[in-house]
Amino acid sequence: MIYGLGIVGCGSIGRALVLAGHAGQLGAPVAGVASRTSETAREFLHSLDSPPPYLEMEELVERSSLVIETAGGHVVPYLAEAAFGAGRDLMVISIGALLEHPEIIQRSRETGCRLYAPSGAIAGLDGIKSACQGEVDKVEMVSRKPIAALEGAPYLVENEIPLGQFTDAQEVFYGTAREACRGFPSNLNVSAAVSLAGIGPDRTTVRIVADPALTRNCHDITVEGEFGVLQVHIENIPSENPKTGRLTALSIIRSVRDVFDSVRVGT
Repeated sequence: MIYGLGIVGCGSIGRALVLAGHAGQLGAPVAGVASRTSETAREFLHSLDSPPPYLEMEELVERSSLVIETAGGHVVPYLAEAAFGAGRDLMVISIGALLEHPEIIQRSRETGCRLYAPSGAIAGLDGIKSACQGEVDKVEMVSRKPIAALEGAPYLVENEIPLGQFTDAQEVFYGTAREACRGFPSNLNVSAAVSLAGIGPDRTTVRIVADPALTRNCHDITVEGEFGVLQVHIENIPSENPKTGRLTALSIIRSVRDVFDSVRVGT
């Protein structure tokens, strides 16, 4: 029986989705939750009145019409194979995984199963998509983040960049969106979304600035082309996970609602 949403992962975003579903805000019931940290997930679910069931992955996919990944990029290839193989739609939060595994996008098109990649902590994707129907010369994203939001990023670890010693803002990365997602897999999914909406991951440039004075994750996007200039500025208050802004969970909740709403506003 296919009747609802299967949520994979029970971190800050997964919990926000479960709570939104519990409040009737998603447009469809939550069919179940799966997580690699089953004990923590079960404890959270048991704290709710009438919680959705905790399910193993195979049963979760079977009982869902839309599978939602909130667990990290490492699960996306397996989850896409399972969901599309069963004829289910998939929403991917860890969008950077789609740059590393473009075959997932192709598989969605081959099977006819829908693949959703929400905006997350970013804004302006509708404008970027529209602009890139014409000639575009430049898409650049500058992300300024607090130290805590960047700690542990593979690029910083590999290059031995000592964030803890910074006393003022310093640029720690400049490169393509593809390189940014590889080096900062928990921080720069927004750049993957911008690149997929626009001119691609190898033509989209990204700068990352670590700023010990910041308390918010800030993003500035500039697009220049035959249409003119588009500039977007976001200051995102972090959630309980400093790597994830509060806007991310709100974006996912709205994206799920839009899947089941017959009225669509925006590009």
